[in-house]
Amino acid sequence: MKVATYGERRVVKYDGERWKLLKEKRKVAREIMETLEDFGIPSILYGSVARGDVKESSDVDIFVPLQIPSFKIELALSDFEILEKRIIQATPNHVVKGEFVLANANVSFPLAKMKDRELDFYKFGGAITLAELKKDKRVCGVDKRLVLIIPESFGHVEIPINELDKSEVAKILGVGVDIVEERIRVLERRREIGRTGVFLKEKVAEFDSFEKFLEKISERNQLVRRRVKL
Repeated sequence: MKVATYGERRVVKYDGERWKLLKEKRKVAREIMETLEDFGIPSILYGSVARGDVKESSDVDIFVPLQIPSFKIELALSDFEILEKRIIQATPNHVVKGEFVLANANVSFPLAKMKDRELDFYKFGGAITLAELKKDKRVCGVDKRLVLIIPESFGHVEIPINELDKSEVAKILGVGVDIVEERIRVLERRREIGRTGVFLKEKVAEFDSFEKFLEKISERNQLVRRRVKL
């Protein structure tokens, strides 16, 4: 299957403004992740802010990799402005997640048991821990264009992953080849049908719990119910 990519190999050098933007977004991430840690909640930062190739529109995406009661996470985030609560699921096979949409970041967490390799999806796009963030580490990851981003001291290097062997991509990212193949398949499909939507995205009422709302969704959606019961 041919991998659709955009552009070609290139070197991207950051100017002062771009380094400043990255620093600002990482400061936001660190504040949230440190707050979560204060409540005993681990988290990872993933996506462009973990890689470094940020734009003004780049989201600060944080994921809690453990199944924790949602009220504990909400309590930890009580000093931050929560704009919305929602339940999301990328595909019927992926874990159902809760997500807090903050004024300047998104914090998501699993509402069901994660499969053994599910965390590798975050590593595919680039993910770092709070300890790594404090050391100002940037990591390799693949963006939505199916382009591998390799951080460098001057900025980053871009390599379309169809120019590389899948096993090589997997080794660079520290994930299984099956994850690389699946992400290519999903992102290819989304490009072909002209959308980047998800299987499930429903808003949770302000005073409703994620868990209770998920029960309501499961009652009417067999695919969601099946994944929750895994």
